[in-house]
Amino acid sequence: MKISKRINDVKVSPVRKLLPYAEKAVRNNKKIYYLNIGQPDVKTPNEFFEAINNYSIETLGYCHSAGRKELLDTISNYYKENDLDYRKEDILITNGGSEALIFTLMSICDEGDEILIPEPYYANYNSFFSMLQIKVNPISTCAESGFHLPNLKQIESSITTKTKAILISNPGNPTGTVYTQEEMERLIYIAEKYDLFIISDEVYRDFTYGNNKAISFGIYTSIKDRVIIIDSISKRYSACGARIGAVISKNKEFINAIYRLCQARLAAPTLEMVGAEALYKVSNTYLEEVKAEYEKRKNVLFKELSSIEGVIASEPEGAFYTIVKLPVDNAEKFIIWMLTEFDVDGETLMITPAEGFYATKGMGVDEVRISYAIREEDLRRAMNILRLALNEYSSNSTNSLKVAKLN
Repeated sequence: MKISKRINDVKVSPVRKLLPYAEKAVRNNKKIYYLNIGQPDVKTPNEFFEAINNYSIETLGYCHSAGRKELLDTISNYYKENDLDYRKEDILITNGGSEALIFTLMSICDEGDEILIPEPYYANYNSFFSMLQIKVNPISTCAESGFHLPNLKQIESSITTKTKAILISNPGNPTGTVYTQEEMERLIYIAEKYDLFIISDEVYRDFTYGNNKAISFGIYTSIKDRVIIIDSISKRYSACGARIGAVISKNKEFINAIYRLCQARLAAPTLEMVGAEALYKVSNTYLEEVKAEYEKRKNVLFKELSSIEGVIASEPEGAFYTIVKLPVDNAEKFIIWMLTEFDVDGETLMITPAEGFYATKGMGVDEVRISYAIREEDLRRAMNILRLALNEYSSNSTNSLKVAKLN
């Protein structure tokens, strides 16, 4: 008996690929600062737990496949408060943003179709592309330009007759890039010219810093039938474990297609939807405070990275990630070395090799993604460890040829 080729083609997440090395380091009594995963340490609002505790029902049955009515109404109100006109019939609740994106790709792409996407991009997208046999057409960006989009001609060169949509995360995971109005209008021009959908992953929309602001594609009424918004409570309200997301669009044919998939998987979990409804009603003060906390961490991270010789880093504009170019030949080997052979007073750190965030072969080999979703003091300590690790690694020329083995 054999398992399917489809599942064998699904790639291992680079975010979790090196976890066995970290687990072994912990067994060896090392403390690890985990900068590899976007798991916020910010407190989930009490309103979430209170709503679930106060929800009383004799039998916990299936909810409506489209989502709990009260939650749909609340999300619609949230968007109205943000000057976006999405009614409850434009919204479907999903099991996290991941299911929203999988359902979206299933609904608009056939096997062999193509998605246009700026690289580096969220690596788990690759799992969805693989399982659905969708080809990636990357738009290459670089650290030196803050991972902003190239010119129109370069973007158009990646489009073929099989291209069905542009997928973009704004603010960007893994880059922290917030796209300008001019960049968005460039993509709108392309979508209209080549008859493409725009899939807008807006999970980090509330986290932008300085003068940057994440503009939603939902404000452009002229392309309302092309826009598909992916959203989630995971990062906005520090509720990753609740697994409540949404797919949002004015395109009725598309929403009806997604609804058939929602019916096939029956329903999202009722209690989590009850809690999510309370989150969307949380005071704006909560989001302002969380945003301010992430901005402080961003400032610490960028200041520390900028002081490390040989490191190339652009200042994050949003979300809580950045892609950093390191003075090493291979970032994955360097990370394994840190986990297996290096520590500072029994402490080391875990970051993510960036090669898996690129579709273009050979790109990102010397880059890492760093998440700053940990406390400011821990972030300072982690950056000091990185500085010392790079100094020691570069002083030992044999490390450039060495790959530690996990026993």
